[in-house]
Amino acid sequence: MSSSNELLAMQSGAELLRFSTCGSVDDGKSTLIGRLLYDTKSIFEDQLQHVEDVSRRRGDEYTNLALLTDGLRAEREQGITIDVAYRYFATPRRKFIIADTPGHVQYTRNMVTGASTANLAIVLIDARQGVVEQTRRHSLITSLLRIPHLVFAINKMDLVAWDEAVYRRIENDIRGLAARLDVRDLCFIPMSALHGDNVVNRSDKTPWYAGPPLLAHLESVFIASDYNLIDVRFPVQWVVRPQSPEYHDYRGYAGQVAGGVLRTGDEVVVLPSGITSKITKIETFDGPVDEAFPPMSVVVHLDSDVDVSRGDMICRPNNRPIVGQDLEAMICWMTDKPLQPRAKYALKHTTRNTRAMITGLQYRMDVNTGHRTEGVNELGLNDIGRISLRTMTPICYDEYRRNRTTGSFILVDEATNATVGAGMLLSEQR
Repeated sequence: MSSSNELLAMQSGAELLRFSTCGSVDDGKSTLIGRLLYDTKSIFEDQLQHVEDVSRRRGDEYTNLALLTDGLRAEREQGITIDVAYRYFATPRRKFIIADTPGHVQYTRNMVTGASTANLAIVLIDARQGVVEQTRRHSLITSLLRIPHLVFAINKMDLVAWDEAVYRRIENDIRGLAARLDVRDLCFIPMSALHGDNVVNRSDKTPWYAGPPLLAHLESVFIASDYNLIDVRFPVQWVVRPQSPEYHDYRGYAGQVAGGVLRTGDEVVVLPSGITSKITKIETFDGPVDEAFPPMSVVVHLDSDVDVSRGDMICRPNNRPIVGQDLEAMICWMTDKPLQPRAKYALKHTTRNTRAMITGLQYRMDVNTGHRTEGVNELGLNDIGRISLRTMTPICYDEYRRNRTTGSFILVDEATNATVGAGMLLSEQR
C-alpha cells in the first residue's frame, strides 16, 4: 500500500485524466474501480482492512473491492451504486479522477452529473448479457455529452470461459450501435474486474486479444487535443484588488481558461461590453507565465482599467462567442417536478448568473433509441429533450460541440436552490 508522501510525489507534475464508469446494474463498475485502486497500490492499509472486515461481516468469500466506492449504507445493503462516487489515484505517468456513476435507470441524472466533465468514459458490459438497454442509454448519453474517448469493457469474461466468440459478438453489436452515435475514439477490452485480468496487467487468458490492459490505455490515451485551443475564452470569475497599501495599483482578473491560448501582448476584447485592451501579464499560483491554456487557472492583467466584472468573457476581437438571450439547448431534467413551458429558473453559465424562462419545448428524446417525440408538454425526472429559453441578461456562449465549458449551463430552482436541469447549448442556426 502507498504512503501519503509516495502518492504526493507521484502526482507532482503528472497530466490529469478524468474518466467515468457507467453501464447497467451489477456489471462491475465499482469492482473495477476497486481493482484499479488496489492493483495500483493507491489505497491505504486502514482502508483495505476496513473493506476486508466489512466483506467478512457480509459473508463474502473474497475481499469485495466494490466497497471502496460504494460508501453509502443503502448502496452496500442493496449492492448497487446510487450516488456518484469520486476517487483519486495516480501512476508515474498520470493523475486520475474517477467518477463511479450509477447504472440504474432511476439515477440517470447522477450518471449525467458524473460524466459531464470526463475526458473518457468506460462503459461496462456483462459478457453474459451483452448489449442491454442501459448500454444503449449510457452510450447515447456519453455521445450527447461529447465525451471524446469511449472504452467498452466487456467484463466477467471468466463467467463465459474467456470465449473469444462471445467477445467478438458483443464488439460487433457495439460497433453497430456506435455507428449511430457521434463518437470518434472507441476501444474494446475483455476483462474480469473481480480477478484483475486485463485491468492493470495483461491476462494470459486472452491470447486472442492484442490490445493493452485498461490501465495502459488510460495512461496513454491522447487528451491534449480534447480541449478547444483555437477559440480564446476566459470567463472572469473574480476581479482581484488587494486592499493592502503595497498593492494599491494591482488589478487582475482571475478565472479558468475555457478555450484557446492566452499570451502576453495579445489584443483582447471584453464581452458583453465590447471594450478592447491588451494582455500585459499572466500570473499563476507558481508565478508569471507567458501563456495560458485550458484548464489553467490564472490571473490576467490588461493594459487599461477597463470595466470588467464577474461573468464577463475575455476573448479575441476577431473570434468571439455568440452573445444572446434567446437560446436553444438539449437538457437533462433532474427533479421530480416536471419542466414546463413558461417556467422560470435561475441559470448559471460559466461564471455568469442570470434568470431564464422556458419559452418552448420541441421534443423529448428516447435515450434508448434516439427517437424524438414532438408535441410533449413537459419533461419528467431523467428525461432528455430540446428546449428554448430566454435569459434576462445576455450570455456569451459557444455551441456545446465546440466548447463543453462555454456550451453548458445548469438551471436552479430559486425556491429550493436545487439544481433541476443540466443543459447543452446548440447554435443559433439549429
